[in-house]
Amino acid sequence: MPLGRADGSAPAAGRGIRAASAEAALAVAAFAVLCAMVLSVAPQAAEPDDGAYRASIVAMTEGHFLTLSTAQAETLARKLGDNPAAPPNQWVELSDGRYISEKDPGYPFLAAPFQALGIIRWAPLFYGALACLGLFIGARRWLGRFGGLAAVGLYCSSGAALAFAWRDYMPTFTDASLIAAGSGALLWAMLATDASSRRRTWVGLAGLVAIEIATFVRYTNIVILGCAVVAVIAAWRLRAARLPLRTLCLWLASVAIFGAGVAIFDDHVYGGPLTTGYQPGEVTFAIGAIGPNLRLMPAHLMQAMPMLVLGLIALAWIILRWLVLRRIGGRPVAAARRDLSVGAALAASWFAIWGLYSAYTWTADPTSVTVQVVRFYVPAIGAIALLGAWLVTRIPGRGWWAGLTSAAVIAAMFGLSVWSFYAMYTAFGVPLSG
Repeated sequence: MPLGRADGSAPAAGRGIRAASAEAALAVAAFAVLCAMVLSVAPQAAEPDDGAYRASIVAMTEGHFLTLSTAQAETLARKLGDNPAAPPNQWVELSDGRYISEKDPGYPFLAAPFQALGIIRWAPLFYGALACLGLFIGARRWLGRFGGLAAVGLYCSSGAALAFAWRDYMPTFTDASLIAAGSGALLWAMLATDASSRRRTWVGLAGLVAIEIATFVRYTNIVILGCAVVAVIAAWRLRAARLPLRTLCLWLASVAIFGAGVAIFDDHVYGGPLTTGYQPGEVTFAIGAIGPNLRLMPAHLMQAMPMLVLGLIALAWIILRWLVLRRIGGRPVAAARRDLSVGAALAASWFAIWGLYSAYTWTADPTSVTVQVVRFYVPAIGAIALLGAWLVTRIPGRGWWAGLTSAAVIAAMFGLSVWSFYAMYTAFGVPLSG
């Protein structure tokens, strides 16, 4: 069989492979830019939260995986220079007299191997790489050519991504990355109807496990996990994804096992299946906080993740496009219906976590600065990047012109992200230095 035509032009398949390779290379370059920006700034602790997580991570590298005695906790605090006369800051005493961080326990398990190897700065970036992989395969399956590049580029070019990927002892970028990776993997598994059932099953399971781990890192991510469960059940019920029943059962069994495991863990460590390290009344949500948060948070969120504008425009466009095409009929309706289904699932996870934290009383303080309050909203950046990628790939243009347009949008977002990164920490009194 000839490899090309006599005129020297490449076969369509060859062009497609080269285009995919080029797109993947550009996506890798976008992630490399994120890494370079993060690693070019000297590490430092920005908040007491960093110290609390650091103490847990270091304790794990020393063989203390759950709790410490009073003497061990005080020794650890002295070693780290964190509250040297007592156990580390933001650690609490349990009913048996032992100490543990009040923070949700998942991140230390993920970061401890990097701490032991002396490469803790690469911990968030490693999970960021998983996010890029998941977003690339999911967006390319959904959006086609340049979809993967757009999703990865938007994810990496968020000011919030830079701000928290730089914080090696904070879990914020890690749990957001696990959610992004899981969302992309699930999206691929739901749309890849031409792939083998076995492959779809395992990729989808990996996606759910990633979101489950993110929920162990921050318990409030359970609303995103819940949205993922509802989405896969709805897709199975509507036969839109052609999922075998055994695949659905395996996925749901994974979620059930995870839920039971967390309940057992909390009961063993904290004394109750629904108990955490936070004292009663320390973390509160109230209807009365929604109004102040709606007034204060939009400015913070626009500074930290301006790509949210692209996500909102994309969602509105997807809905309007479906409403118009369903009246006209014809073949384009199927594509519009698919976009609506995917957009609705992504928007549900986005608005679920943002809706939850709109009632968080702590962020309603008008004296707080952006970097303090936006971290609770960062788990949505994967969904926002996917929706934004839909919009970017729908910008008029064909061939490499569309790719250049996507690259230009991403470059502009990177410029905004660098400004946002430095501005957020300057406002917080944390000067960044190379």
